[in-house]
Amino acid sequence: MTTIRTLRTDVAIIGGGIVGASAALALRQMGLGVALLERDLCGSRSSGVNYGGVRRQGRPMSQLPLAQRAHRIWGRLPELLGTDGEYIRSGHFKIARSESDMASLERYRAMSSDFDLGLELISAARLRTQCPWLGTRAVGGSLCVEDGQANPRLVSPAFALAAQRAGAQVFERHKVDEVAHDGALFMVRSGNALEVHAPVLLNCAGAWAGAIAKQFGETLPLRSGHPVMAVTEPVPHFMDWSLGVEGGGIYCRQVARGNLVLGGGAGIALDADRARVDRDAIATLAVQAIELLPTLRHAHFIRTWSGTEGYLPDREPVLGPSRTTPGLFHGFGFAGAGFQIGPAAGEVLAELARDGRSSTPIDAFAIERFDPVPEPEPQPASTTASDALPH
Repeated sequence: MTTIRTLRTDVAIIGGGIVGASAALALRQMGLGVALLERDLCGSRSSGVNYGGVRRQGRPMSQLPLAQRAHRIWGRLPELLGTDGEYIRSGHFKIARSESDMASLERYRAMSSDFDLGLELISAARLRTQCPWLGTRAVGGSLCVEDGQANPRLVSPAFALAAQRAGAQVFERHKVDEVAHDGALFMVRSGNALEVHAPVLLNCAGAWAGAIAKQFGETLPLRSGHPVMAVTEPVPHFMDWSLGVEGGGIYCRQVARGNLVLGGGAGIALDADRARVDRDAIATLAVQAIELLPTLRHAHFIRTWSGTEGYLPDREPVLGPSRTTPGLFHGFGFAGAGFQIGPAAGEVLAELARDGRSSTPIDAFAIERFDPVPEPEPQPASTTASDALPH
């Protein structure tokens, strides 16, 4: 008969993506005990399958304080993690395909001026001279020279490894089957292997975080999205910038080996846990890629993939305290744009766990912006989730 291991700590974390893992690292730097449960491998879900763009440009004004905090963290990756994760400040260039796009980029530069992003508008004439590799649809754009790119398959797991080295207890392949709160402590159970008790719980379960929140009477309109990603064979290096398009669409970057990583469009969910790309979406991505970068006309895709990301209707995350349960804090719903701000979101969660408040403004991400669910039926003092939770 297997005896379940019981562990008491200061903070329990569900989810080992970049947000949960960076929260674990920050908590250990504060001297707090941490137990993190991840059902797969840390950084293997949306934190590891994303595009790898590390950009502040184009974010809503509400996210820029968080993005600026994250920018400082990204600059210290070797010191924090023992690796640079292939992070480079290559510049992020947002392409305009019309005069209205250019006007929109000009408005964004004016609105974001207080955040010192250093945005530089580039005209069509200069673009033709400086970037002859760009297709003719580009009529100008906006360059954020200190934004960049990194390898998510290296960075996201590295946060979890750094947290573990700092003393966090990290339990991979520990799917959470039950959560409960008795008014003082949270209980998080994984099968018959582990039961964690802590006064604070961080819900960083990504696209599956809604199931955790629901156990505490917080039903949210969280839906899953599935990016379409592809990488080409190596081609001669011609581009340093990470590219995006004003108004949305394709995005692209070239790595040191010469491969181009591209994304755009929506994949197909196979089930609650898996997704794949769609053939038509890849065909559309290829057409857009050639229009944007004609030199790719004869390049081959060597791999395609998808994943599962969490989206809320306003494409803003939920980051902050639960409205029903003291000691519960949420950090999820980053709408496919959490890679850059993830380390700052983790630090914010650590501050909330320790102090109940953060030095970074997060009011825009409060769960209260969604309508509360109706009053639940009276329950016993201990609210227990008997159904298996997906993270």
